[in-house]
Amino acid sequence: MKVMIPLADGFEEIEAFTIIDVLRRAKLDVEIVGVIGSMIKGSNGVRVMTDKRLMEVNTDKYDAIVLPGGPGYQTLARTKIIIDTLKNFDAKKKTIGAICASPLILAQAGLLDEKRATIYPGMEKNLSYPRGNRVVVDENIITSQAPGTAMEFALALVKKMCGDSVVQKLKRELVVE
Repeated sequence: MKVMIPLADGFEEIEAFTIIDVLRRAKLDVEIVGVIGSMIKGSNGVRVMTDKRLMEVNTDKYDAIVLPGGPGYQTLARTKIIIDTLKNFDAKKKTIGAICASPLILAQAGLLDEKRATIYPGMEKNLSYPRGNRVVVDENIITSQAPGTAMEFALALVKKMCGDSVVQKLKRELVVE
């Protein structure tokens, strides 16, 4: 399976790097896609070179999209290709993940109108059916709260895309429980 992780300046490093690392350990084909360019700066100053730039990708080639949080979520929310991709993926029931403030992007795109979801604490008023859980899975959409929930979130994504046996193997290897 091929997973797109779009990054914009201001992305939350713990979330992005945990997701990328765990999904790659699960042998998923993860591509880091720069929304504006190929060198992206995180919210805490860490710079990352992306695999591709958004203008270079065919989003139809991906099976999943995962949105890290951090202040960069605002750029993702204003990027038409990202919004169109999310709507297209939801219509096809492809896996969509969003953590921290990024579930707000899904809500603004109308993807959470009938879904249970979670978001960064204090932003719940933006969701139709907010949950206080650290990670919420509702059909094809997986949401999570913050950097401290990134490992649980990444493992929930792996479970959705690869199954429970792969999650259990990763938990043992990573000494998660």
